[in-house]
Parts: sequence; C-alpha cells; structure tokens
Amino acid sequence: MAKHVVRTLLAPAVIGAYSQAIISGNFVFVSGQIPLDPSTGSLIEDKDIKAQTRRVLLNVQGILTGAGVTMAQVVRTTVFIKDMTQFADFNSVYAEFFPSDPPARSTVEVARLPRDVGIEIDCIAMRD
Repeated sequence: MAKHVVRTLLAPAVIGAYSQAIISGNFVFVSGQIPLDPSTGSLIEDKDIKAQTRRVLLNVQGILTGAGVTMAQVVRTTVFIKDMTQFADFNSVYAEFFPSDPPARSTVEVARLPRDVGIEIDCIAMRD
C-alpha cells in the first residue's frame, strides 16, 4: 500500500520532521495541529482556548480539504489540552465543527505543548 504526503497552503507549513498529513489506503492521518496562522506561520495572538481551538480546527479542516475529504469524514481525534478546566469552552467550539455524528475522541490534559499553546489536535479521517 502506497503512502501519499499531503501538502497544502490551507494550513500552516510543518515546523519539524513530519508531514501535514499522510494518505494511506482509505485513511488520512493528520498530524497534530496547534494554533498557528497559516498565512504567517506564527501563533495567533489570542490566548483564549476558544480562539485557539477554532484556529486548530480550521488548520485541521484545511489539511483535510487538501487531502480531498471533509470534517464529516473524521473518525477519530486526539485532543491534548493544557488545562482541563477549559474543557467546556474547548468542547463548545469543537461541537461547531462536528455538529452531528462526531468522531471518536480522546482528550488528555498535558503539562506542556509545542510553543506553550493551550491545545493540539490530530485526527484520522476515512476517504470514500
């Protein structure tokens, strides 16, 4: 089974030794995204968890678009959050991106994330 590297300008360029996403068979594996602005490559200025979550999910959505799939085809997400007391605020934005039949999800609180952001999300989607 071949793998195809996804590269898109709809999400931030990679900042390390990884790909934005990999397509293998019917699966799209999206690398963890943090709240980077794709147009500048810099962190968004707003440190609010809602703003960070929205930017992260827009980045995920951009990568999925580059892979030819939509958020509706996401089957699994992993969420790394720095402060679980912000879960309700995170979850309210997350629900906007998955309004029906949301994917399976794990959410874990972590001590630290790249660039000291509040959230990172990766996902797996299915292609038709």
